[in-house]
Amino acid sequence: MSAQHPRIVCQFSCGAASAVATKLALAKYSATHDVQIINAFLANEHEDNRRFLLDCQEWFGQKIVQLRDEKYGADIIQVFLRERFMKGRTGAPCTKLLKRRQLDTWKQPGDIMVFGYTAEEVDRLEDFRERNPNRPVIAPLIDAGLGKDDCKAMVERAGIELPLMYRLGYDNANCIGCVKGGEGYFRAIREDFQEQFEELCRVQDELGPGAYLHRNRKTNIRFSLRDLPLGEPRRNEALPACSFFCEIAEADYQLSTGDIPPDRS
Repeated sequence: MSAQHPRIVCQFSCGAASAVATKLALAKYSATHDVQIINAFLANEHEDNRRFLLDCQEWFGQKIVQLRDEKYGADIIQVFLRERFMKGRTGAPCTKLLKRRQLDTWKQPGDIMVFGYTAEEVDRLEDFRERNPNRPVIAPLIDAGLGKDDCKAMVERAGIELPLMYRLGYDNANCIGCVKGGEGYFRAIREDFQEQFEELCRVQDELGPGAYLHRNRKTNIRFSLRDLPLGEPRRNEALPACSFFCEIAEADYQLSTGDIPPDRS
């Protein structure tokens, strides 16, 4: 490994996309670069995310560095209450304070970041690069043409059970009750995680209308989660499918690391 190469830093979020992006980055760069894998611990994620992290750590063959906020106890509820808002024009304060701030403290000049953007998120990558021209990033999933369902299937084909949130039908393994979710998402949270839903309701009770996440489409008036209207919860219960792109990518890391997916026939 040459000392002149910058570090390759994989941001592992306990999701399928970041897992596969990390696996591909390790296969491509570990022989020539110092590849680091980092994760921001969040107290509000489902506990099964930690099980998934350990399974992926074994798959990667490398320790995942877990960063943990101390100021807010890595707890989104404490962030909302102490910062007095839940989501603003520039995003959610929990992302900035519990994730980005930890990374900013840990990173070194010249680090090349590995992002888990999928083939559906090319615009997000282009936007990031446009806004951050001096921050080098790698997007191995986009380079390989891999979508979200491809990543889920690749994780399963490696013999790793997906995080419980996926198995319950959610699109990601974020915190339970992610403030970025829409009305259908929160209907599902209200059904599946009553305690966490009520906790978010109590935060809105304390902070008031400025913390309301959703608007009435007819009146344009914001409403509390307590007033979330009845309707269909948003879940994606279809089993993930794997396209030929993921098989190409799997071949890349299997040749590099000797991994052979379990026989599912």
